[in-house]
Amino acid sequence: MNEASAVESPVAPTATEAPWDPPDRRRTLQLALAALWFLDAVLQLQPFMFSRSFGPLMLGPTARGNPGIVAHSITDVSRSIGQHSVGANAAFVLVQFLIAFAIAHRPTVRLGLVLSVAWSLLVWWFGEGLGGVLAGTASPLTGAPGAVLLYAVLAVLLWPTARRPAAPCTAARLVGPPVAKVLWVAIWGWLAGIAFFGSPTRHPGTLLAGLEAGEPRWLAALNRHAADLVASRGPLLAVVVGLLFVVIAVAVFLPTRPARVVLAVAMVVGLAIWVVGEDFGTVFSGSGTDPNSGPLLVLLAVAYWPLRRAGSRRWVEAAA
Repeated sequence: MNEASAVESPVAPTATEAPWDPPDRRRTLQLALAALWFLDAVLQLQPFMFSRSFGPLMLGPTARGNPGIVAHSITDVSRSIGQHSVGANAAFVLVQFLIAFAIAHRPTVRLGLVLSVAWSLLVWWFGEGLGGVLAGTASPLTGAPGAVLLYAVLAVLLWPTARRPAAPCTAARLVGPPVAKVLWVAIWGWLAGIAFFGSPTRHPGTLLAGLEAGEPRWLAALNRHAADLVASRGPLLAVVVGLLFVVIAVAVFLPTRPARVVLAVAMVVGLAIWVVGEDFGTVFSGSGTDPNSGPLLVLLAVAYWPLRRAGSRRWVEAAA
């Protein structure tokens, strides 16, 4: 036998044996968004959601304080859902599962993101009463301007595109750095305005104490302690929170390293709001339909995190 033939020759890898490429940051964020929609669908399967009380008790109250056209539409929809609770809620579950699986499946990700935007806007109007913004009941501590509105924003920012591969952050891949900056400033500036001028933020003790109902003992105790801590400090808390949001809003105008620090603060703020102000989206009470805005604020900050180490003026130059 030829000595050379005795040496095993390497076998060329076939197409089916190609190494798995880990998802990039945009794909990872898409999958995180899909996971949140999946959680929404699972929460929608709770027995209470199929009862006749779901529409009138969960959706009906969001009409209060809103302009007539908004309030009447919410009232009509909540009554209709109450009369057809099982079928309506089954449809809600199906839509949210469809969105989650469509985003998670790469060939249908665009369809999933389109459905995410459309469904989010419908829920923001009829399910959240526009986040209470027009009713004067909105507070960034409890999810204003509405969690589903952030679902829609993220769906747009995470749209799969080959444009701008050198964009400074994932959020700028589709819309470009200038528009991405405007969206970031609009979101956090809006939150700052609600914090400064919204009545609920100036009475945080009442706001936080009202979250106890139906919560586990340990979480209800956390609510009481937090409410006692801020009960007499409402105006001061409103100013501090508002100023913090202003600082976060200008993060995209800072050099890369300071921007990363402020974005990290934004993530901590999102988690703090989720735990203290939103009670993890009230998912432990049996009445939560989504994890609320806290996790979405974290995802938003990750989408704006600089993609690579660069010069100190990268953000400023990218907008030119």
